[in-house]
Amino acid sequence: MNVLEEIVKKRRIRIEQQKKVIDDDEMRNLALHAPNQIPFLLESTLREPELSFILEVKKASPSKGMIVEEFPYIKIAKEYESAGANAISVLTEPDYFRGDTKYLKEIREQVDIPILRKDFIIDDYQIYEAKVIGANAILLICAILEEEILKKFLKLAYDLGLSCLVEAHDKDEIGKAVRAGARIIGVNNRNLKDFRVDLNTTRQLRQLVPPSILFLAESGIKTSKDIAFLKECNVDGVLIGETMMTAHNKYEALQALKGD
Repeated sequence: MNVLEEIVKKRRIRIEQQKKVIDDDEMRNLALHAPNQIPFLLESTLREPELSFILEVKKASPSKGMIVEEFPYIKIAKEYESAGANAISVLTEPDYFRGDTKYLKEIREQVDIPILRKDFIIDDYQIYEAKVIGANAILLICAILEEEILKKFLKLAYDLGLSCLVEAHDKDEIGKAVRAGARIIGVNNRNLKDFRVDLNTTRQLRQLVPPSILFLAESGIKTSKDIAFLKECNVDGVLIGETMMTAHNKYEALQALKGD
């Protein structure tokens, strides 16, 4: 069993535990009565002409272990927004990334830019929950979802006004995302099965994504040279985690990435 399979297995167990506290019907009802937000805010943000930067709030990862010991997540999110982030990604997976839905909920109360719920979504319960805690968008990972399930999750999210970042890592997954109806596709330059990183993954897969679909690069982005390379690949945005999390001055770090 690889790490991705382990994460999904643990996620399934935790979801069933959650349902004993708030069941499916109650979570669905909470979502349907959640405060109204501007629908598909992440999509409209990514359609701006300049390259969009989605900066990530995360404490740990399977590939790096603990990224930071101190984790003032609200302060980090507000610094990202002040620095010029176009959106924020918040990890909510508890076992491998040390995430929590409360982080996203509390950050939502403090920032105005779009928030992506970054998690391993395998149950529609989590999509309703994303709406309840104030996310504007969710991550859907092709590697862990059958095509029909992906299509179902996309429809549910769209019905709730949530954008979906559909993550792919190879040609087959790009095809799956396009057929399922993805409007934003992100190429993860990190292979989730062995955690190796290669920015060329973005370049190789870019041509397979129709121009009408927004296209993002994720993982392994560390320098302004990387950003310049990805601009040449004609990406609409980048998602950056560890590089920004470990930066002492978020504003200076983002300006350095932009080459300013």
